[in-house]
Amino acid sequence: MKRLFIKTVLATVAIAAVGIASAQEKTIKFATQNPKGHPIVMGADKFAELVAAKSGGKIKVNVFPGGVLGSDQANVSALQGGTLEMVSMNSGILAGQVKDFAVFDFPFMFANEKEADAIVDGAFGHKMHAMLDAKGIVGLAYYELGFRNLTNAKRAINKVSDIDGLKLRVIPNPINVDWVKALGANPTPLPWPEVYAALEQKAVDGQENPVTVINANKLYEVQKFLALTNHQYNPQSVMISKKFWDTLSAAEKKIVGDAAIESAKYQREQARGQVAGAMDNLKKNGMTVTTLPASEMAILQDKMKPVIAKHGEPIAATVAELQAELAKLRK
Repeated sequence: MKRLFIKTVLATVAIAAVGIASAQEKTIKFATQNPKGHPIVMGADKFAELVAAKSGGKIKVNVFPGGVLGSDQANVSALQGGTLEMVSMNSGILAGQVKDFAVFDFPFMFANEKEADAIVDGAFGHKMHAMLDAKGIVGLAYYELGFRNLTNAKRAINKVSDIDGLKLRVIPNPINVDWVKALGANPTPLPWPEVYAALEQKAVDGQENPVTVINANKLYEVQKFLALTNHQYNPQSVMISKKFWDTLSAAEKKIVGDAAIESAKYQREQARGQVAGAMDNLKKNGMTVTTLPASEMAILQDKMKPVIAKHGEPIAATVAELQAELAKLRK
């Protein structure tokens, strides 16, 4: 009888131990559209390393670069459904979920990286991510893609009128379609995984992205001209599925949240540190790089103003709040 009791107790303890271990051991799939070696992927890899260290290996992060788990839109759906745990993507894409996120795609909103950091890491950035909760998404931190520039295969861009008539791939959302139209070019919305082939097949003439993205994706193989326009700055939202988040203990949430913030600092350092090297490599691979004079940049900004006004109207309170925060920083 005594032996039977001891065996029962031991079996119960063993089952409980297995239950605790399986409850604590978790795996996170982290998707991004960027290829291996890109600063976004470096940030995700750093996040995986930090989570493993902070959790003693109980939480494992597998990074899936290069859009292998589908487009950004597919990843948002998977995040909401709980079939994908984490993703990093351009914050502006989230306007499809919460219209206020369109503000992150407004041309010439941020003058420099210091301004962008202060906004996304401050109250405004936190407030924006909090809006995603109702959509089944938890925003953890912001990586950066950086300031966007224009490439094409047809001609050097020395003045704004040189953009006229070009067929340009844009991120699939309304504000990007409208600003390309405002410049007299023809917008073609395409998910990122389709862009290289579209450029190679000359289905589109050009595209726009930060120099690190242009370099990491070897767009110099299919694009000849780069104009340094810095027309948009892209924060990247690092997000986790609310369904998955709600399965985490308070301690696990702290580990994941802290690792996201820490990896964001590292990621931005990497992104900024790679710009000069990326630029050198683009030139080495035959790209002609031009910079618009101040008078032409003024024309470029003026052409964007009606687009900002149109898309700012439905989210006027958010735009005003962001502009007030920027005004404080610029004093």
